[in-house]
Amino acid sequence: MAKRSKLNFEETADKYPNFPKLVMLKIDVHRRGVYYTPQALSAVDENLHQLAGQDIFGTRDGKLQSRPEALTLRDGTSILSPPAPLENNPYIVDLIDGKLILTDQGKELEEVYYWEKPDFFDKRTSSGAIMKNIVNARPQRLYLIPNRYCHFWSDDQGCRFCDIVNNLKRQKDEIAMQTRVKPKDVSETIKEALKEKGRYGAICLTSGSDFHGEKPFDKEIDYYIEILSAIGENFETKKFPSQLICSAVTKDQLKRLYDQTGLLSLTMDIEVLDERVFNQVCPGKAKWIGYKEWKKRLIDAVEIFGENRVNTGIVSGVELADRAWFDDEDEALESTLKEADELASFGVSTVNMVWIPRPNTYLADRQNASLEYYVRLSQGLQEIRRKHNLEIDFDDYRRCGNHPDSDLARVF
Repeated sequence: MAKRSKLNFEETADKYPNFPKLVMLKIDVHRRGVYYTPQALSAVDENLHQLAGQDIFGTRDGKLQSRPEALTLRDGTSILSPPAPLENNPYIVDLIDGKLILTDQGKELEEVYYWEKPDFFDKRTSSGAIMKNIVNARPQRLYLIPNRYCHFWSDDQGCRFCDIVNNLKRQKDEIAMQTRVKPKDVSETIKEALKEKGRYGAICLTSGSDFHGEKPFDKEIDYYIEILSAIGENFETKKFPSQLICSAVTKDQLKRLYDQTGLLSLTMDIEVLDERVFNQVCPGKAKWIGYKEWKKRLIDAVEIFGENRVNTGIVSGVELADRAWFDDEDEALESTLKEADELASFGVSTVNMVWIPRPNTYLADRQNASLEYYVRLSQGLQEIRRKHNLEIDFDDYRRCGNHPDSDLARVF
């Protein structure tokens, strides 16, 4: 593995005093994971709190249980860190004097809060589907996973950090999760969700890739158009606040998406900003599209959706999983930011997600990056957006909450 910074949280905070400490804490909790004590779990109210179970990816401890979906910090940002086993040295969520407290090595750090469950979750559509299995939610965003199967895995070409298919198999066995949802169920669930007026600011869709069709990915685009059209039945205007996370498709396919639906913003996750690493970590994406073509299609999307409406995500830290890719964090950071700056010059933002090594993936036994690396990367990506006058409000701390760099957008 590549060399990493050895600074702990307090040392990193001292070295970067202008970096918001709550955002830094959030990054570190993502890095290390969380563990809920029995006392913390006793504070869960199934009638009030949102429980995990519908996520597209699995947990760090490999368990599919009804535990809290996620946490909220006092600044309103979310911590989307799946539960980790104690032997991984996670942060601990405990119940102390009637309050949920995030702790580390016995030290009380911050009060945290469980997400409140949406009103629509336990209701059923006219077909009998439970609505929480059709549409998930974050505090201020509705979140759909229309198709939970990624076809790159059909010939073992899935991304090496990804457990989408393994998690789907468990969900189908244990909670009878559907692989694909029906447009009518989506329309009915969105209608019910929107009755909580003022709660949600946007709708996001993401699914596994599907390269089938007359042209590669036609089938994926056809299905998204069906689902987005069903959502659009609940809006009076043609366009509505929305984000789609999909495969990097052609300009013609992008134009169909934009012209035929209410979609406003687009994300096509390249996962890693280095062609060598991309080819090894994302073999399916490399085979069907390729690194250079992926970047080209991102740039093409700006022509259709406009600036400040297109971005790509990276699973930051995965580029350090093998010493053959980068010697150390400095080298990886320089390479990543250079590529991100090039994309930004064409109007494409890059956001980072902290890589979580999950069991049952090819990289399960590898180590993610240091806290200092993630701090420097988040700063660098935010500075690149400022340099190119790019905004990220469609994927910020309110609408997503999973990107440390976009958390910074409201501060700087």
